[in-house]
Amino acid sequence: MTPSPDDSRERADLAETLAKHRGFLRQTLTGVTDEQAAQRTTVSELCLGGIVKHVAAAEEHWVQFMEQGPPDTPPMDPATMEAHAATFRMLDGDTVAGLLDAYDAVARHTEERLRSIGSLDDSQPLPQAPWFEKGARWSARRVLLHIIAETAQHAGHADIIREALDGAKTMG
Repeated sequence: MTPSPDDSRERADLAETLAKHRGFLRQTLTGVTDEQAAQRTTVSELCLGGIVKHVAAAEEHWVQFMEQGPPDTPPMDPATMEAHAATFRMLDGDTVAGLLDAYDAVARHTEERLRSIGSLDDSQPLPQAPWFEKGARWSARRVLLHIIAETAQHAGHADIIREALDGAKTMG
């Protein structure tokens, strides 16, 4: 199926917007050492490396949802909760370069999926969870908008952390 000109423009707009916010997030790590990227500069658990790691994991999760539908939901036991929490931290062996390389690989897959999906209206049922409306579905468009919002929100978090770290700002 060949996308219509309007659909092609919409896909380009979504891709460009996501790339812009990815760029803001990546910029917060410019010139940062692995130790600085792991440093907490606010009362939250967030650090620069952990934010990039989390955003990459979230984007990968949502693109898999777009492709395959909802995953089998693991139980919300302590091990599952710890695995999720670990996506917000730099762990032993994590490096800025490695995290950014992994994020780039996720981004390439997302962009490839955006080009190849039949229609932005294709949808999947959301998993059963208390935070989702029962029986709700998300279109590919809605998933991409969610990824953009998640990336933009966390780019703002990263900007605050970076400014607290050494005074550098993404903008201004």
